[in-house]
Amino acid sequence: VWFASGDRLNALDPASGKVVRAIDVAAHAGTAFDGQHLFQIAVDRIQKIDPNTGRVLATIPAPGGGGDSGLAWAEGSLWVGQNRGRKIHQIDPQTGAVLRTIDSNRIVTGVTWIDGELWHGTWEGDESDVRRIDPETGKVLEKLDMPPGT
Repeated sequence: VWFASGDRLNALDPASGKVVRAIDVAAHAGTAFDGQHLFQIAVDRIQKIDPNTGRVLATIPAPGGGGDSGLAWAEGSLWVGQNRGRKIHQIDPQTGAVLRTIDSNRIVTGVTWIDGELWHGTWEGDESDVRRIDPETGKVLEKLDMPPGT
């Protein structure tokens, strides 16, 4: 399992809970894996990284220009949450071109795909929830409220 910690990407062994490897690279607000490469938000850009060498192979602009809040890989594309912009963008991983934008009525705190379904975390004031949404229409299909303050 890979996770970002500001100035590095860390590989965590789920069995032991220990970090087994680290890549020194700017690493903020979202990590995705396409089966071959890691993609990592680094403020205003998204880096494509070779996990074997740690080398940054390419960069594309992040759609939120520094306000991005999550990253996922699905359907051959990157899906990027835009925090205060209240949006989720599907982007071309080669060019960074925005292919689709889904509006949210709340601050987007993260995005993920699970079993072919798009989910995103939200936050507003003291309330937060996790939503399953239709990736074509943005319609909320399911909402799970989180405990207050989370």
